[in-house]
Parts: sequence; C-alpha cells; structure tokens
Amino acid sequence: MRARSSAARYDSGMRAFMRFVVFLVILAVVVAGVAWFWAGRSAGPTITIRQPGEFIGQNTSLEMSVEAPEGQFTAVDVTVEQGGQTFPVFTLNQPQGDIKQESAERLYIMRPVGKRALTELQSGPARIVVNASRPVLFGLRNVSSTATHDVTVRLDPPQVAVLSTFHYVNHGGSEFVVYRATPADVESGVRVGNIEYPGYPASAVGITSDPALRVAFFALLFDQDLNTAFQVYARDPAGNEALASLDHQVFPKPYSKSRIEIDDRFMARVVPAIATNSPAEKIPTNDPLGGFLQINGDLRRKNNQYLTDLAKKSAPQMLFKGAFQQLGNSSVEARFADTRTYVYKGKEIDRQVHLGFDLAVTANVPIVASERGTVVHAADLGIYGNCVVIDHGLGVQSLYGHLSSIGVKVGDTVEKGAEIGRSGMTGLAGGDHLHFTMLVGGQQVTPVDWWSAQWFEDRVHRKILAAGGV
Repeated sequence: MRARSSAARYDSGMRAFMRFVVFLVILAVVVAGVAWFWAGRSAGPTITIRQPGEFIGQNTSLEMSVEAPEGQFTAVDVTVEQGGQTFPVFTLNQPQGDIKQESAERLYIMRPVGKRALTELQSGPARIVVNASRPVLFGLRNVSSTATHDVTVRLDPPQVAVLSTFHYVNHGGSEFVVYRATPADVESGVRVGNIEYPGYPASAVGITSDPALRVAFFALLFDQDLNTAFQVYARDPAGNEALASLDHQVFPKPYSKSRIEIDDRFMARVVPAIATNSPAEKIPTNDPLGGFLQINGDLRRKNNQYLTDLAKKSAPQMLFKGAFQQLGNSSVEARFADTRTYVYKGKEIDRQVHLGFDLAVTANVPIVASERGTVVHAADLGIYGNCVVIDHGLGVQSLYGHLSSIGVKVGDTVEKGAEIGRSGMTGLAGGDHLHFTMLVGGQQVTPVDWWSAQWFEDRVHRKILAAGGV
C-alpha cells in the first residue's frame, strides 16, 4: 500500500514537472515571438540623399549618408532605375568610390551616377533607389529601409557664344562682354582663371531684342598671370557645361612698391580701436605688435572675404549710367596694388598689397557716392574702419573706407554726388584720407578704368549699342 502511494506521488510530481516544463517552453516561445515581432518593428537605417538635385548630367555625383545605431549595417545597395533597367551604383559588400565614417553612426557615400559612369543612361526620367538594412536582436534579424529620389537625366550641353568684340583688359582692371546662352535656365558668366563672374540678362542694360542675351563685367586681377585663360561658360542644372573662348588683349600695368614705417604710437592708436570694434577676433591689446600683425594679416583677409561675399547682394540691373566720380580736388597718397613692406624698428615685419586708392583733401571733408546705387554696407569693417559699400548692379560695387562718420544706412538708394559720410582716419589708417576701391564680382579692381568716361564709352556703352541696347 505504501509502495503504491509513493508511486502515485512520483507520477503526480512528474506530471506537475512536465506541465511546468511545457509552461516554460510556451513562455519562451511567446517571449521569443514577442521579441521577434518587436525587433521587426524597429526602425531601419536612416537614408539621406544629399545630391543630386533634380537632374543627372554627364558627370553628376551621388552624395548620400546612411545612419544606424553604432554604425552597424548588414547591407547598403544603391541603383539607378530607368526604362525597366537597373544600373548598380554601390554595394556595401564591394565598396567603391568615396566612402567614409562621418560619425560613429553615420556612413557617407559618394559615387558617380552621370552618363560617363552609367553609359546606358538616356535622356528622360529616372529614379535613384537606396536599400539599407541593419542587424537587430543580437544579429538574428535585419530591419530595412528604402529611399527613392526621382530625377531627370539631362545630357545635351548648353550653348554659348560671344557676340561683343574688342575686349581690352588692363592688368588689374575690368571689362564687359555681351554673349548668348541657351537654354533659359543655364547659369552663365565669364571665367578668368579659376574665378567666375556671373552674367545677367541683357535686359538689365536695355537690350531686349533677344531674351537669350547675357552681359557680364569681369576682370584680370593684379596677381593673375597675363596669360590667364578667359572663357565664357554656360552650366545647366545637371552640371553639363559649355565653354566659348573670349577674344581679348591684355595690357600690362606696373605696380609700385613702398616701405611703411610702423611705430609704437601708431599701434597704440589703431590696435585697441580695431580690437574693440572686432571683438570676435580676440585681438591682443597687451601685445601691440602681435595685435597689429593679426589685424594686417588675418583680419585683412577676413574683411576682404566679406567684401567678396557682398557681391551676392548685387542687383540684377545696371544702376549706374556712366563713368564714376573721383573725390574732387584730391591728391593721391597711395595707388592700387601697391606692395607694402611694413618695418618696425628697422626690421621687416610684414608684407601686404594695398587694393585701392588713398585720396586726401583736408580733414573731415564730405565723401560722396561715385555713382548711383544702393548701400549694402554702412558700418565698421576692420582694417577699413567706418566703411560704406555701394552696390551699382551687375556685380559692380564701390567702397569708401576710413570715414570719420557715416551718413547713410543699408538699403538707402543714393544718387551720384550724394554725401554718404566724412573722411577720417578710422581703421588701419595713418592719417585723414579716403580709401576708395571698385569691386567686380566681389574682386577688388583698379578704379582708374571706372573714373574714365572714355573707358566706359568704349568698353561698355559701345557694346550695349551694338547689341541693340540704348
């Protein structure tokens, strides 16, 4: 009897144990199923297609990034689809092109997707497709993302042709061209060496006979070689480009050299004032010589870059009508592109190029606008002190530096001869004078051309009339 009771208890215990095991198995399956389910609902990699925009051309590049936790990916595949065909561009298993880890979680990829890389592409619509996946659940499962970007393949290059003639360029000076560029959405202008000067619709100067006509001012900078290439370019939104040679003749110009003595009195006057007006530069005032060198070098470059960037604010109309006005009865104290050697206590400490004319009359004389335009800067500008910049349209601007006071504000329209301030010695000035220069496309050029009525008539107005303008 006792044996049967023991067996019954054993059987009962085994049945309970088996039920517990079954429960554990079921629980494990449920937990695994839930984990599998939720892992599958995790977000796949983040895909960002940065380039191209709307178009693909001959040499277009794809720029994109994929992002995932800890930068772990199981696959990244990029293709271009067009007309039922699929063109491979990139796969993570066989990476090619520019690929780098931008951060711990983000991978940057750049690959060519233009006609020269994918030779079977044809003009017309296409689609960029990116598939990416990353591991989840300890690598037991992958989650994926897909991104697409519709584009238009544009393969026909633009057309560009120069219409004006007799382009005579003084070294350090400016010129003007009339040309034709099609189709209507191309970006165009003049390229001198590696510097581009944007073109504008010819209607800006009164030429309305042909909407494809463009005009542009350009320059050969004082430090560019006399044999620098001149080309008119037209570039469409797909990056396709056409070039036309620009017939021209360059006239060399001599530039002077000068020696500037720097003393403690001068540095004690200019360094603290410029440091106060340029707080972001952290110019040392307890070290006048170090402060001066920072101002004359780093700050000068930053100020000139700011002037280059101001060209983006130029109006698409020619606001001026003729030659520019020089400061009346002024004597020239320094000329354009004067190479200056700075000397302190008999030792050479720096060299810089002076890109403007220093004009003096007497102290605190009225400074007037050299031609009609819109004020785009009216405030302190580092080495230039109190400074006014006037935009005259088509990338042409004039600068007035070292003013003691400013009488205009940004946005004001000023007429030729209108007072804009008074001369002074603010900024990096040794005495009361006006620092005047002209800018074309943000590049500083000699004002001599612009002061000449003959230059304006021959170089600009003649070409406008020949193209049907007024």
